[in-house]
Amino acid sequence: MTNPWRGYDNAAYHRCITSWPGPVQEFQRDLLFLLHDVARLLRVDADKRARSHGMTRAQWGILIWLERQPGITQKELSEHLEVEPITVARLIDRLEARGMVERRPDPRDRRIWRLHLLDPAYILLFEINQQRAEMARMVSDGIDEETRDTMTEALLRMKTTLTQDAHATRRTPYVAPPSETREAV
Repeated sequence: MTNPWRGYDNAAYHRCITSWPGPVQEFQRDLLFLLHDVARLLRVDADKRARSHGMTRAQWGILIWLERQPGITQKELSEHLEVEPITVARLIDRLEARGMVERRPDPRDRRIWRLHLLDPAYILLFEINQQRAEMARMVSDGIDEETRDTMTEALLRMKTTLTQDAHATRRTPYVAPPSETREAV
C-alpha cells in the first residue's frame, strides 16, 4: 500500500509528531475527556427529557433564552445558540405553531422580528426548570457543596479564558510569517 501523503512536506505536522508525548495513559481521568463526556451525557439526558414532552433540547434552549431575554431577535438568538439563523427560524416556526412563541415586528425596523413567549411557554418553563434542577441533583449526587462551588468557579474561569481567547482570535488579523510571504516578481 502506498502512502498517499508522500511528497507533501508538512513541517508543522512532523514537528508535532516529534514532540508528541505519547498516548493519554489515563484518559478516564483526563480533564478534556471528562468535560466532553459529562457534557455529552447531560445532552443525552436532556434530549430524553425533552422528547418526553414532544419537544427537542434545542426548543427547550430557545424557551430558556427567550425567558432570559424577551424580545431578542432570531439573529441574536442564533448567535447565542451557535447555529445558523435558518435553523432558529424553523425551530421558532414549530414553537409558534404550538402557541408558545410569537414574532412581533420591531418598532424601528420592519425587517426585524422580535421573539416573545406566550402563556403556554411559561407553564412548560416551570417543568423545564424542574427537570434542570433534577439533572443538577443527579449530576452532583455525592459531591459536597464546597466541591460544587469550587468546580463551578473553575468552569467559569475556563469559560472566561476560552471566550477571551476566541474573541482575541477574531479581532486579530492573520499576519503571515516572513517565510510565507512572497515578493512580487
